[in-house]
This record gives sequence, structure tokens and C-alpha cells, in this order.
Amino acid sequence: MHLLLQGVMIVFIVLYYYVEALVKLFIPKKKKSLSGEIVLITGAAHGLGREIACAFSKHQCKLALWDINKHGIEETAEECRKLGAAVHTYVVDCRKREEIYRTADKVKKDIGDISILINNAGVITTGCFLSVTDEQIQSMFDINVLAHYWTVKAFLPAMMERNHGHIVTVASLAGFVAVPFMVTYVSSKHGIVGFHQSLTEELFLLGKDGIKTSCLCPSFINNGFVKNLPKKAVPTVETEDVVNKLMEGILTNQKTIFVPQLAKLFTIILRLLPERVYNSWEIIERDWIDSYRNQCQRSK
Repeated sequence: MHLLLQGVMIVFIVLYYYVEALVKLFIPKKKKSLSGEIVLITGAAHGLGREIACAFSKHQCKLALWDINKHGIEETAEECRKLGAAVHTYVVDCRKREEIYRTADKVKKDIGDISILINNAGVITTGCFLSVTDEQIQSMFDINVLAHYWTVKAFLPAMMERNHGHIVTVASLAGFVAVPFMVTYVSSKHGIVGFHQSLTEELFLLGKDGIKTSCLCPSFINNGFVKNLPKKAVPTVETEDVVNKLMEGILTNQKTIFVPQLAKLFTIILRLLPERVYNSWEIIERDWIDSYRNQCQRSK
């Protein structure tokens, strides 16, 4: 009887929240102000990181920009200053935990406690699994996954003390689906999606409702970062569209931000389809598959 009552209660709760979510679709979302927030962006020297920095500059934020590329990060800073932002730059290798902690302490002394953390730094190496070197695998996990742990551990305590902040995890649609010849990259993105979801639940249960979290999950971005993409099976998106959706998501406290939005539906449908659907890669992307097959043969 006890289990039956629990089952009925769970069904009722699920139905209630479905109705609540449906009603919220028709209610305009209130946008928060970002003015005066101190924002740290990793991987800010180029590409998505640079565009995110410029977007925050338009909201009168103070910026701390991190990257291993000194020249690139100074170029980003110059663009942000032209938009009216106060900017500090830091050369950081996000593969190194102690360097992250040391630089985090310097940021706190220079400009204060970070209130918005954008974990954007990331690397990708594509290829047959056996052709990817041990060093490349280690680097992808150090930057794509572990760096998130170290930055959050460095800046979360102050957010929790004030019960105010926003942590943004830049993941990928690859964090929800399987992509052949990107085994390590996809694994790392699955890892940080899980990191975001679990951290979100933990903060909620600790009563830290003033600390918001968002996970950005774009399809592959058309910025030349990855040369060989399965463009027929997975649509590419433009950097500008991704940044616009990200900023909207931050302003309205969205937990997961898919770009394009239909990608969310795609991930749900994919879980309901037969397993053999995954084999359709070869039908859709024959040339792409063949190029990697040749690589795999050479790596033996």
C-alpha cells in the first residue's frame, strides 16, 4: 500500500509540473539585469569566447578574460573596451589545476568576486579512436571537463556566501548524442552535461536558489574550429546565433540552452528510436565515414 501511494503521488507531481511547464510557455519570461556583474570567461581569445565577451560588454559588466593565447586575448579585450567594458586579461593554461587556482586568487584581488562564470574553454580532436594520442585524450579531458571543476571550486564559495551568481557550462549537442570518430570529445561533453545537471540539483537542495546555472548545447558551430564535420547529419549553426541564444538564456535563467531549439526535440526522439537508427550514419555521411575509415586503416 505504501509503494502504491508513493506511485500515485509521483504521477500527480509529474502531471502538475507538466501543466506548470505548459502554462509557462505562454508567460513572457522576465529578464534580469547584468549591469555591474563581474564576469569571467575562459577561452576568450577567439571564436565563441570572444563573441560572448563582446555581448557581455554591452551590459556594462566588468570582464575577466582567460586564455592561453596572450595575443588573441588582448585583441578580445580591445574590442570589449571599445564597447565600454572594463576588462582584465589573464594568460592561463586551463589544463593546469594549480595555475587555475593561482590565477583565480589574482582575479579576486584585482577586481573582486566573480558573479558570472562562463566555462567556455574547450578543445577537440577528431579521428578514429585508435589514432588519437594519449596526450590529446588527456588534454581534452583536462580542458573540457576538469577545468570546469577547478574554476567552479575557486569561485563558487563566494557565490554561495552571497547566494548570488550564475555558472554557465558551454557543452555541446554532442553531450546528448553519439558521434563516431569523436569518441573522446563526445565523452568529455557528456561529462560536463552531467556535471551541470548534478551541480544544479545540489545547489537547489542546499537552498542556494540565488545561484543560477545554464548549460549551452549548440550543434557544431560554423567557425572553422573543426575542419571535417558531418554536416549532412548534424546541421551547423552560426556563432552569432549561438551567442544570442546564450545571452537570452542567461537573462531568463534557462537551465539548458539548445541551439537550434529543435535540437532538444531531436535528443528526445533519438532515445525513442530503434538502436539500428544509429547505423544510418553510413547512408547519410558516406564520404565523411570513408575518410575516417582510411585514417583508421593507416593507424593500425
